[in-house]
Amino acid sequence: MANDKEPAPAGDPVVAPAPTEAAVAAPTGGDKKPDAPEAPQVKKADALETPQVKKKPGVPPRRGKKLRNHLKNVEKKLRDAGPVSVKQAVAELKKLKRAKFDETVEIHINLGIDPTQSDQMVRGAIPLPHGIGKSVRVAVFCQGDNIEKAKAAGADVVGGADLVEKVQKQNFLDFDVALASQDMMGQVSRLGKVLGPRGLMPTPKAGTVVPATGDLASVVREFKAGKVEYRSDKTGQIHAGVGKMSFDEQKLVENITVFVEQIRSVKPSGVKGNFINGVVLSATMSAGIRLTV
Repeated sequence: MANDKEPAPAGDPVVAPAPTEAAVAAPTGGDKKPDAPEAPQVKKADALETPQVKKKPGVPPRRGKKLRNHLKNVEKKLRDAGPVSVKQAVAELKKLKRAKFDETVEIHINLGIDPTQSDQMVRGAIPLPHGIGKSVRVAVFCQGDNIEKAKAAGADVVGGADLVEKVQKQNFLDFDVALASQDMMGQVSRLGKVLGPRGLMPTPKAGTVVPATGDLASVVREFKAGKVEYRSDKTGQIHAGVGKMSFDEQKLVENITVFVEQIRSVKPSGVKGNFINGVVLSATMSAGIRLTV
């Protein structure tokens, strides 16, 4: 009986049936292909990390459009108003407060002096009636009985030759004001290169050198209470802090008035014409307000 199925011609390929899904999923032992290389894992912290942009020194961050428009309007308003009295300026300054911290109230005075002439330099110190609202760290270079007097008056750092050596060799500068008795100036003068550039060098003109007949304890108490040093810069300007925004308006008015009158009273004899060309009041984060002088 003949076979209905004809044998496949010699040489033709035999087609195997397609494997089932279970066969594909099941391992085949030695015929297992090597796994594909895994993609490198990226740590979560690395993925979230953004490139750091280096800030240039002296360049403030970019202000938003809303803040730029606000400041522009404020400056236009103050410019149109012109110079105002101290009382009006303080009241307006209070309205401009926008910072969350207690800003320092600053005064800037433009003097009609020649900064290149040494006899026209303006420098000194004055105790303000209500202080400056800041804790001042006072260092005193003294010896003998003055050490106990300075400590009793509230000085933060007191010493003689040992303190001079500490500043010179260890660059110790953990203070805001440096006072010195007259008998210590021979040793303190060696610290000019360290204290001078920082405005900390004791000098008779600023009242930070106490003569032999002076009351060291009284000077320490004045600076601890908020005695303000002032000095004209190379452009003929004086800049100083006269209080905090948290002060009452009347206290700020009194501090500002006393400071301006002090500057007026130390006019050098060589200055001709106007001594005070202009006075501007501002806070740490506010625009300046011109005062009538």
